[in-house]
Amino acid sequence: MRSRGEHGNAVVEVAWLGILLLVPIIWVVLSVFEVQRGAFGVSAAARSAGRAYALAPDDATGLQRAHAAAAVALADQGFAGGWDLDVSCEPLDDCHTGGAVVVVRIDSHVSLPFLPAFLGDGGTFALHGEHLVPIGQYQEPGS
Repeated sequence: MRSRGEHGNAVVEVAWLGILLLVPIIWVVLSVFEVQRGAFGVSAAARSAGRAYALAPDDATGLQRAHAAAAVALADQGFAGGWDLDVSCEPLDDCHTGGAVVVVRIDSHVSLPFLPAFLGDGGTFALHGEHLVPIGQYQEPGS
């Protein structure tokens, strides 16, 4: 009776170890890319919304323009889900008064890829973006 050596078993072992180690690494890399894409989108949306709000002639028009600018910035990054926009002014009530600081906050979330549905909300990552826009002390008359 001939004894079988372990000739050729290394290929099988390397293949299985490669699969077992490569799949989690790929998932982590895809998850990091998804969170980074979302963070960039929320940051860009807050910046765009703040600029659009500050350049508007009044607060009502500014809020409409801020929503539109945020929607475009988030759509550029592939956001299809929900997001919340909050605009406030410090220290004044009127955001378009010289010396006011417009604070734009956007909250959203991204879903991590390839997670099963039974995990519920455990497969989402919350995102928050904030941008401050100072309104100049000296305003042009009529604006």
